[in-house]
Amino acid sequence: MLSSIGVPGLILILVVALVIFGPSKLPEIGKAAGQTLREFKNAAGNMMADDDTKTKRDKT
Repeated sequence: MLSSIGVPGLILILVVALVIFGPSKLPEIGKAAGQTLREFKNAAGNMMADDDTKTKRDKT
């Protein structure tokens, strides 16, 4: 999906975000997005680990 955007598209998205949110808000938005992705990855990892332990427990 993102491979079809290309470099010019990413530059355009960044410029539009800069105009809408301003230079002072962009670092805060990036930090919040990073924290959200990190929490999602941790939750997904925990769910996979729970499934693995449940599967191992059921086999014994």
